[in-house]
Amino acid sequence: MSEEEINACNEHRKTYIPITRETKRITEDGDGHLVENIDNLSKSFEVVEDWKSEKIDKLNAALCKAQAAMGGVKKGSTNPFYKSSYADINDCLEACLPALTSNGLSISQGNRFCSVNGYYITTTLLHESGQWIRSEIRMPLTNKRDAQEIGSACTYGRRYGLTAMVGLAQVDDDGNATVNERKVK
Repeated sequence: MSEEEINACNEHRKTYIPITRETKRITEDGDGHLVENIDNLSKSFEVVEDWKSEKIDKLNAALCKAQAAMGGVKKGSTNPFYKSSYADINDCLEACLPALTSNGLSISQGNRFCSVNGYYITTTLLHESGQWIRSEIRMPLTNKRDAQEIGSACTYGRRYGLTAMVGLAQVDDDGNATVNERKVK
């Protein structure tokens, strides 16, 4: 397929959403009373692609089998700032990839930047049949926006996008088997 044909195929999968900003305008009417007017000013359009393929029946069946084999992921890393434990992105990938790949599933993650709404992490779950589902999470950034902040937001977003997409629970491995009976990897 030529690049033009690929673009034509992908064009139907996009939605253009107007991004508007409300502004208040206070004016005086003919009698000297103050009148508040709200104007909606369209600044731009954001392109939002479809979040799933036309059919997802084969993907759903494979994901169901993968989730049955997956279990949970142990919180093996520590955040000293918040004094909390969590499962890092590598732990999450190690816990889910064997079950996903043995059922014909794979994960692809990327990012995009929207000048109006910020930084996004996109997670796509793909099935060998060509079926797919996609999710996106907006990551808040401070005004700093240096490489360290973007890298941290990317890793954080990837971890949460992945665990949400495949249903992977982050669990404590401290004898709380009654609270969470899923096996821990």
